[in-house]
Amino acid sequence: MNQKVIYLDYAAATPVDSRVLSAMLPYFSEKFYNPSAAYLPAKHLRGEYELERGLLANSIGAKSPDLIITGGATESINLAFTVLKNTSGHCLISAIEHAAVRESAKHFSSGNFNEVKVLPTGLIDLNDLKQKIREDTVLISIALVNNELGTIQPLSEISRLLQEIKQSRLKQNNLTPLFLHSDASQAMNLLDLSVARLGVDLLTINSAKIYGPKGIGALYVARGIKLSPVAFGGGQEMGLRSGTENVPALIGFAMAAKLAKEHLVSSRQKYQEFTKHFKQIIEEKSIIQPLWLGDPKHQLANFVPVCFKGLDAERLIFKLEDQGVYLSTGAACAASKGQKSHVLAAIGLSDQEIAGSLRITFGLQNQLEDIKKAANLIAVAVNQEAYRLNLVKNHRKSYAE
Repeated sequence: MNQKVIYLDYAAATPVDSRVLSAMLPYFSEKFYNPSAAYLPAKHLRGEYELERGLLANSIGAKSPDLIITGGATESINLAFTVLKNTSGHCLISAIEHAAVRESAKHFSSGNFNEVKVLPTGLIDLNDLKQKIREDTVLISIALVNNELGTIQPLSEISRLLQEIKQSRLKQNNLTPLFLHSDASQAMNLLDLSVARLGVDLLTINSAKIYGPKGIGALYVARGIKLSPVAFGGGQEMGLRSGTENVPALIGFAMAAKLAKEHLVSSRQKYQEFTKHFKQIIEEKSIIQPLWLGDPKHQLANFVPVCFKGLDAERLIFKLEDQGVYLSTGAACAASKGQKSHVLAAIGLSDQEIAGSLRITFGLQNQLEDIKKAANLIAVAVNQEAYRLNLVKNHRKSYAE
């Protein structure tokens, strides 16, 4: 008999919601036309495409012309960083950014970038940010929600700081622009996004993290910002993203965004309840004192990153997979290469602590009984490893305390 799988890695990938899939299906067969074609059905399809773009833009408080449809978050991030090609300026990123941001910063700035420190909770160190903004700094990129810790950054506060710096530059006749980009890939499912409220100039969003199709994302671009294409061809997406429009994917993305917005409050409440029970079981049954990472007051509701110091998290993952529990040690792209997490190193964890860290992220398909069962199985796996290694109980306070 097949055992039920308990999937706890929703930060890595989400299944396509059945309602999203239903909305997409007609566009694979009945409405398959190229929206750039001249005949009437294709023109009707163009109208539907633009309508859905507008609905997606509206979900983040933007207008349709401000949204560039891309092939995913990585492409959106690369496109955002092309703002540096027109300025040759300096950029700043946080020390815990996703690889797509780190690599884009290296490439598009030609190495003219710095990292901003974070606090042990994963929150940006605002004092370090202030100190590192230079006269030639053009772009600052800070993810709204970190993909390993779930830390929610104070973007509005950062935006206000940048506005003050812009005013100061004007008084000094320094016309160097200063833009704020944020990767909100992990945020859209549980936070009510508004580009005006966040104060961003560029915002990356991603369908694959909100129960929509993979292979599509979008970049919000504030009016007046000049970007450069990263792919060339027919000049679609206002000349910034050539290639035939992926109509089915946009239909799915817009539907997924709509559903996420409708269920923001209920989803947060559900995951908060899951977290309470999960932590309680682990605290009661684990021989190794868990170190809960991040600050629950500034953490996405479905993230529960935890460290079991002295253990090998990869061994735990293999043991738990045999029990039908799927989770991760951190970002999927880094874990697959066996790389140490730069995120956990940035918040001050030792190599031993990093090696013993797991990322648990809840999702729509989870039920409370799944969470309780998974927590018990994790505690059993932790205890088995602790006995195997002859470890004594390790008491340590959470960094959030």
